[in-house]
Amino acid sequence: MKIEELPNKIPVFPLSNFIIFPKTSVPLNIFEPRYIDMINDSMKSNKFIGMIQPKTSAKDNIDEGLHNVGCLGKITSFKETEDGRYLIELRGLIRFEVIKELKLTNKYRECEVNFSKFNHDLSEKKEDLKFKDLELIFKDLKSLFEKRGFVINWKALQQQSLDETINALAMASPLSLEEKQILLEAKNLDARKSMISEKLKTYSFDNFDNTTIQ
Repeated sequence: MKIEELPNKIPVFPLSNFIIFPKTSVPLNIFEPRYIDMINDSMKSNKFIGMIQPKTSAKDNIDEGLHNVGCLGKITSFKETEDGRYLIELRGLIRFEVIKELKLTNKYRECEVNFSKFNHDLSEKKEDLKFKDLELIFKDLKSLFEKRGFVINWKALQQQSLDETINALAMASPLSLEEKQILLEAKNLDARKSMISEKLKTYSFDNFDNTTIQ
C-alpha cells in the first residue's frame, strides 16, 4: 500500500484506554449504534478506521478533545453476533496526524488527517530479529514480566519482524495510556525501542494482573 492511496478524511473511533500500533492486530467488540454505523460505512468502502485516544477519560462526546496522533486500522475480520454486535479484527497500518476534526455529518466523528510524517510505517522491509537480540533489547522486560506473572510467548515473537515485535510489546506492556501515547508518537522504531527499555527500568509493576502476550 502507498501513502497516495490513503484517504485524507477518515472516520475516527475515540476509544479511551486503547491504543493500536502499526503492524499489530486487535479484536474489537462493537455495540454502540453510532459505531455500528461507522463499521457499516467502512465495510462498504475501504474498511479503514482511525483509532485515537481522547485527551481525557471523560465520557465520549463531540466536544471532547482528541490527541494529535492516532493509528489508521483496516478491518481484516468481521462477524455479526445474534444480538447485533460486531466482532471485528483491526490491523494497524500507519499513524496519522489530525489536521482538524470535521463538522459532524454522521453519528460518528470524522477527521481530516495527514500521513506524511509516518510514511515509513508502510514500509514492507523487515528487519530480521534473532532471539538473542530480543533478549538484549528487552533485558529488563523478560524478568519484570515474569516477576509480575506476565507470560510472553518468546517463540512466537521470534517469528516476527523487529518492528512487529516492538510494536506488539509497546501495545501490550503494562505502561500507562499516556506513556503508550508517547510511544505511539515516537519518531521511529529505534526511538520507541529505547523509550520502552528506559521506562521499564523505572516502572512500578505493583498494580497489574496476570496477562499473556502471544
